[in-house]
Amino acid sequence: MALKVQLSSGDAISSDADVLAVCATEGPLEKQSVIAALDEVFGGELLEHARNADFRGKKDQVLDVPTFGRIPAKRLVLLGVGAKRGVNAGSLRVVSAVAARAASTSSSLALALPDKATGGAFREIGEGIVFGAYRFTKYFTGDRRPKKELGTVSLYKGRGKPTVAERRALDLGAAVAEAISAARDAVNEPPNQLTPAELANRCKQVARRGRMKITVLDKRGIEKAGMKLHYAVGQGSVNEPRFIHMVYKPKRAKSRIAFVGKGLTFDSGGLCIKPAPGMGEMKSDMGGSAAVLGLMGAVAASKPNVEVHGIIAAAENMPDAAAYRPGDVFGSLDGKSVEIINTDAEGRLVLADALAFARKQKPDVIVDAATLTGACVVALGKTCSAFYTGDASLAKQFDRAASDAGESFWRMPLLEELREQLKSDIADLKHTGDRWGGSISAALFLREFVGDVPWIHCDIAGPALSDRARGVVPKGGTGHAALTFLKLVESV
Repeated sequence: MALKVQLSSGDAISSDADVLAVCATEGPLEKQSVIAALDEVFGGELLEHARNADFRGKKDQVLDVPTFGRIPAKRLVLLGVGAKRGVNAGSLRVVSAVAARAASTSSSLALALPDKATGGAFREIGEGIVFGAYRFTKYFTGDRRPKKELGTVSLYKGRGKPTVAERRALDLGAAVAEAISAARDAVNEPPNQLTPAELANRCKQVARRGRMKITVLDKRGIEKAGMKLHYAVGQGSVNEPRFIHMVYKPKRAKSRIAFVGKGLTFDSGGLCIKPAPGMGEMKSDMGGSAAVLGLMGAVAASKPNVEVHGIIAAAENMPDAAAYRPGDVFGSLDGKSVEIINTDAEGRLVLADALAFARKQKPDVIVDAATLTGACVVALGKTCSAFYTGDASLAKQFDRAASDAGESFWRMPLLEELREQLKSDIADLKHTGDRWGGSISAALFLREFVGDVPWIHCDIAGPALSDRARGVVPKGGTGHAALTFLKLVESV
């Protein structure tokens, strides 16, 4: 069932939604109009209960209150958003997500925003509501199937009637988040279902809905195109590789950006097989491609005046008699020869051919996303991604986009001295270097295939999959980077 998000006028307290969520800023609760009105209905007991629970409207505080029939809603949830001066679009996106998650096992939610604090952030609120309501329940049966799912969210902004512009912004935010939810779905799918061919099918669905051009190459097409590295990675699996190219092209685009995603729908490590613990999480090794998939759906909703190319190199990395080996040497679409050192460093190989293809589209900027290295997770943890670029102004632009999206990225250095590690004795390049600085040497390898085009590499190995829900992030696949990429496109 599609989630309906609507702006409502009138009194939130009178809503007959299953759950009434009220945003509270830090400070005297009795001076906040909706809470003061609720306290009157509760005979003074609400504020007393809040004091006893030490609820003061601090950021991330949540207080769940039974209503005992005193208002139409069955549950009342107070949500802290922090100091009023700090309430902004990002914090409203987060608190809206928390509200929707709190009501995710109910049919309807009424959300009362802070007094005079929306600041026109209805798009971000729409994003947050849909993000928070997200659940992946496709494979539950019987008693595990949800009894209810959130179907309607009514948003109350306080004083004044909703405007057409506010409704449009809310609808756009919801549409963007729905598109990125498709990225979350893709990461959450089991690898026996989301094969490279199925990933291509999902891209076709996004392209069809967004009226975008799409080209998909099968295994033979990849070989014929000269993408020898991509072909090598996928040659050991019965689930054959796919190369996917989507194009959003407005009539008078002012710029052209290519986004490239690593699409390893499962990574066993190949002949250099991974240890069993944690291997199941390798279904998320297509997190970069999921970000590109989500971006292209979001671009179709946002309709920026920028030409956007979404490029995905999809494959399974499996051990087999036909699998590629350490010591093999392959050519590439770029023309460079590459010596294989470790078959578990396959992502940079499929990306190398995809980046060379992206360069041929003559973009103004190339951005790639990949769950590329464990080294990045060691460096930055599971909630922050690394990004690399040699262009300082582009780095600032990307930083702003990530901040606007509420996603955590940190710029890492391209240390030239580590490039020596990539010199092979028998080919142009080795595809891995030493263990130390592994995320950096991976980025340096990718840089070999972008030529002179301004470029950003995003190593999203940590945040692509979350082990718990927090803010706008669900447990499981997150769709991380897609919203940052959209903000980057819109900032051009």
